Order: sequence, then structure tokens, then C-alpha cells
Amino acid sequence: MKDYKLIFAVLTVAIVWGTTFLAIRIAVETIPAWFVAGIRQLFASIIMLFVLLSRKEFKWIGWKNLKYQIIFSSLMLIIANGMVTVAEESVSSSLASLISACAPILVFLGSLAIGLQKFSLRAMAGVLICFSGVLFVFWDGLKDLANPDYRTGMLFLFCAISGWASGTIFTKKLNIQSGNITLNLFYQFLFAGVVQIIFAFLFSENYNFGNWTLKSISAMLYLSIFGSVAAFFAFHYALTKISPVQVSILAYINTIIAIFLGWLIMDEQISFKFIIATALIICGVFIINYKPEMFKRQKVA
Repeated sequence: MKDYKLIFAVLTVAIVWGTTFLAIRIAVETIPAWFVAGIRQLFASIIMLFVLLSRKEFKWIGWKNLKYQIIFSSLMLIIANGMVTVAEESVSSSLASLISACAPILVFLGSLAIGLQKFSLRAMAGVLICFSGVLFVFWDGLKDLANPDYRTGMLFLFCAISGWASGTIFTKKLNIQSGNITLNLFYQFLFAGVVQIIFAFLFSENYNFGNWTLKSISAMLYLSIFGSVAAFFAFHYALTKISPVQVSILAYINTIIAIFLGWLIMDEQISFKFIIATALIICGVFIINYKPEMFKRQKVA
């Protein structure tokens, strides 16, 4: 790999998206979760707007395309991203990242149910391995289920991965053309931000702005600038140079980085069962998504 821009893009995606779970955990220490999610998306939409205006690409996308962006935004940003943020008020960033890594299981099962995916023994074996990893997670934290906050956090996490899986299947089913990705993202971020800010005022018990610490605010801004904008542009640049299945390998690196940082910075306890669960889930997801071209060099015209 002599393409240094590609190397930088790949490293940006792998590292930045791996740090977002830790950043969320820090942000929600003093800022209500829906405010974190909403301000993150609104600020990201403002950045996207400046980019569009500087390129003279800002325009109305039409009602049909807007409908698709709203559906996608609702599933991927409001439900998936928003509920992970809410969940991290009561569960560790390590656990959130590990459960989020299970999303490809639901994508596979959902695609199988509606005919987008063909049944294969290899993929089913991957699903079973993933589920065995999930069992290790609950075995390790079985006593924690007595805590209602923990139960609620786990429920939000499973709602989050369901939203992510539904958004992925929705995109595959309709075969939506990306068009101007920056423009679409602006509408997605803007819609999600407005809805999540409304949720913040409706569902936050205490949103005393004076209690928000500089540390949490900095983490929230980091999520906007790097987690939502920089990593996204790097991700799509990487897609122009290497295949989607090769880029998908980054998801496994993200999980490992998130767990490591949770242990290093937040002093989150990582048990032997948790390590086994991580290995099983990553292995299972890899088996589900495995394609021979993952490790083949791709020439881009």
C-alpha cells in the first residue's frame, strides 16, 4: 500500500470509530444522553452545510429522496446511534461496543428472511458462534440483570443494533443510489439532531446546563467532528480505493480498540469470559461476512 491517503483514511476509520464508544461514555457522565446524541448530529449537520456551501453543492433533494433520508436517519442515527448513547448511561463502553458488534447477525437473519441472502451452512455456523459469544456476555453479567438500569441499558443496546440492521437491510432492499453523499448526510444529520433534541427536553430528568463539564462537552464535540464527519469522509474515501468487504474488516478493529480503551482509560473490568465472548463474536461475524476477495488486492481505475 503506497497510497498514503488510503492508509490515513483506513487508520482514521479504524481508530476514530473505535474511540466513539469511550467518547460517548465520557460525554454522558454529565450531559443527558439525548442531548449528547442530538447536539452531535446538529453540529455535524452544520459542518456538512459549510462543506456543501463551499463546494456550491447545497440544494433541495426532492421529497422522494428526502423520504429515504428520513427513514435512513431514523433507523441509523435516531434509533441506532441514539439508543447506544442512552444505553451507555448505565452500561460500560466495552459492553456497548461488543453488543453493537452483533449487528451483522441481525442483518444476516433479516436478509435471509426477506430473500436478500441465501442460506449457507457457513453463515449459519457464524451465527451460532456469535450467539455463543452473547451467552458468555450474559453469563459474565448475569448478576447485573437484577439491576433495572442495567436491564434497561441492555434493552436499548438491542434496540440500537436492530435499528442499525434494519437501516442496512433497507438500503440493500431498495438499492438506493448514494448520489451526493455529503448532501444526503446533511439532511440525515439535521433531521436526527432536531428529533433527538426534542427527545432530550421530553425525556431528560435533569438537564441543568450548568452541570455540564468541559470534559463531557469536549467528548461530545469530538463525536461530532471526528466520529460523525471526519471518519465518515475517510470511510467513503476508503470505499473508492478498496472493496466494501475489505473495509468491513475495520469493524472488528473498532471493537477491539473500544474494549481496550474502556479498560485503559475508564478502568472498566474485562473478565476472562468477556475476552472469550469478544473472540467468539468477532470470529462469528467474520465467518458470516467472509468473502474470498477480502484479502485480494483490488485495482481501482
